[in-house]
Amino acid sequence: MAASCASTLPSLSFVSNSYCNSPRRFRRSAVVAMASVGQKVYAPGVAVSEGNGGLQKIDLKSPHGSETEIYLFGACVTSFKVPNGKDLLFVRPDAVFNGQKPISGGIPHCFPQFGPGPMQQHGFARNVNWSITDSEVTEGDPAVTLELKDDSYSRSMWDFSFQALYKVSLHSTSLSTTLKITNTDDKPFSFNSALHTYFRASITGVSVKGLKGCKTLNKDPDPKNPLEGKEEREEVTFPGFVDCIYLGAPSELILDNGLGDKIAISNSNWSDAVLWNPHLQMEACYKDFVCVENAKSTVM
Repeated sequence: MAASCASTLPSLSFVSNSYCNSPRRFRRSAVVAMASVGQKVYAPGVAVSEGNGGLQKIDLKSPHGSETEIYLFGACVTSFKVPNGKDLLFVRPDAVFNGQKPISGGIPHCFPQFGPGPMQQHGFARNVNWSITDSEVTEGDPAVTLELKDDSYSRSMWDFSFQALYKVSLHSTSLSTTLKITNTDDKPFSFNSALHTYFRASITGVSVKGLKGCKTLNKDPDPKNPLEGKEEREEVTFPGFVDCIYLGAPSELILDNGLGDKIAISNSNWSDAVLWNPHLQMEACYKDFVCVENAKSTVM
């Protein structure tokens, strides 16, 4: 009999202060679910089409004017537009959409490995096709659930049976995601994970609030031997290369993207945060984005 355990890492939410001053709490009812995905019937506000490189993508559109785009390859959210049309996410100009390499930008998955290790960088979940298992709409807000299961490719790197469910829900001024990992094997496994979120930014004006007092693992200058420390600043800025893990991060961070937006990044069950900007290592675009990531950097 297979032992099953579920870990839910929910709620990465972006709220643009152009539309509300604090994260909006939603009470929902009247859910319309469309489960006939095999017949290509989706809930209102959910559409599947061909995207860049011929890859399939999902578009969610809210009646409030917000939109998001998700590629089935890597279950990668590549765009989140608030009602004025501003996209809060960033896809790098060197991103490729060929189904061979992970999409560089948006919200890539790191699973079942975060960072370097015995398998490919950040694991395999961002480098395979996911499938649609459900779509629904709740009071006009569309959502879609994607699924990834083990196969010969994943087992060649990580020999376990599992199910990953990833739900993306679009609201008027926020985007929420829920990742649930279930062990469907007859033996236990461990993993770590992250959502490697790229935010559109003007890096000289970027700051992140909420990390003061956190234990830090600073990967600059040697990523293989991070320096332990403690964050003393009220606001973390990005004057140069930054690659730092914050252990025991709070449930909400505030990102000033330097473009006039203050974005609340809320989470539950993600124990850590990661800040990254490559500076001159990516000279063509480092000024235009910052990564603020929800992570579970220790093994679960």
